[in-house]
Amino acid sequence: MPKSAAELKAEILRLTREFSAAAHAANRPGNDARPAPFAPGQTTVPYAGRVFTEDEVEAAVSATLDFWLTLGAEGEAFEQELAAFLGVKRSLLVNSGSSANLLAITALTSRKLGERRLHPGDEVITVAAGFPTTVAPIIQNGLVPVFIDNDPVTLNARVEMLAAAFVPGKTKAVMLAHTLGNPFDLSAVTEFCRRHHLWLIEDNCDALGCRYDGQFTGTFGDLSTQSFYPPHHLTMGEGGAVNITRDMKLKVLVESFRDWGRDCWCASGKDNTCHKRFGWQLGELPEGYDHKYIYSHLGYNLKPLDPQAAIGRQQLKKLPAFIQARIDHWNHLRAGLAGLEEFFDFQLPTHATGWTTNGFTWDASGHRTECSWFGFMMLVKKSAPFTRRELAEALDAAKIGSRMLFGGNLLRQPAFVDLKKERPAALRVVGDLAGADRIMNECIFVGTYPGLTRPMLDYMIETVHRFVKTRS
Repeated sequence: MPKSAAELKAEILRLTREFSAAAHAANRPGNDARPAPFAPGQTTVPYAGRVFTEDEVEAAVSATLDFWLTLGAEGEAFEQELAAFLGVKRSLLVNSGSSANLLAITALTSRKLGERRLHPGDEVITVAAGFPTTVAPIIQNGLVPVFIDNDPVTLNARVEMLAAAFVPGKTKAVMLAHTLGNPFDLSAVTEFCRRHHLWLIEDNCDALGCRYDGQFTGTFGDLSTQSFYPPHHLTMGEGGAVNITRDMKLKVLVESFRDWGRDCWCASGKDNTCHKRFGWQLGELPEGYDHKYIYSHLGYNLKPLDPQAAIGRQQLKKLPAFIQARIDHWNHLRAGLAGLEEFFDFQLPTHATGWTTNGFTWDASGHRTECSWFGFMMLVKKSAPFTRRELAEALDAAKIGSRMLFGGNLLRQPAFVDLKKERPAALRVVGDLAGADRIMNECIFVGTYPGLTRPMLDYMIETVHRFVKTRS
């Protein structure tokens, strides 16, 4: 007797799990009971990567077999689960963290916001060193990014420069990233935004699971963004999210710009949730025109697929363990590299004044940060007998992955150099950006991601010590 569809699916999923366990052993968490073999100097130690088990592979195959494909039930469930984890009103899935940043800024240009709408020429305060798509959406919307400097030890914005960047009547928003999993000074930034009635967008793409005074980052601003690209805290391959922290009016705007700019809020495959699908009259359209085809914004199509969301739901279950692994790995690296302060400045959490084997020392503000570290940063001192490039080459030769801090000082990147030449008024710079330049010239980071094993971490420590010893 032929097997039913349900029986066939169950058999496929059983074999899927068997296949994944055999084929993807190297992608399991670093503390897995069945770690992949590691040969120092032969096995690559990535700076980041996908960490998954057969759970994610089964979920992806199951959703694909159902063949809904476009964002649907899995996506809706993941949005609700992510919002519940963070404690925000709503999360909306998109196809990348960069798209999330684009939608967050673009939503604030909607005419539906009335007097608070961002108009071309309005200024948005941001920071010089970081990832380009934190800044690009500002320019892409005809707004003017105003760059302030980074602190090279926290890697975050120098918040004492906010006042100098502010111009009454022109400054309308602040958009900053929690760099490398280190929360920026949210107390100072949120107070500044409240005082001047500014929008705040938190780029939380590198920082899922970080806390400031016990509260998750990504929950302080008006909007925040996530990335689910493989190096990030959880992955759905490509993907991201925009978090609506309080005001659900912003949810409607983000969703509209994500979904072609349409006015209708019905999910794909659903009709008439407003119960007046043919009862609207908007623009110069005839009364009763199908609401599913009325467009109030010049939007995009930036949704991910439902099988991606199915993967994300399984990843979210593992997120607390992933966050703890990042913390543990950073602490292990920092303890292992103690004694090299003559050569390196190591990253400190915002509000920390130093590190000892007993933990961090803190400033007198009373504020505390808990970092879900994206990486382990080493800032090569000018007095060191080697350069950042020489260290990077030594790590590369040892098969240890490393990265610079993304784009470094973005103002030195070709796109921004050309923009300033062609349209000088398209951006504004406050100060000399010496901190961002130091980050560009001296910063390097290695991995803390959950796929690293203790032997890998020890090999990283040993390699840095050996390199320093040969140069000293």
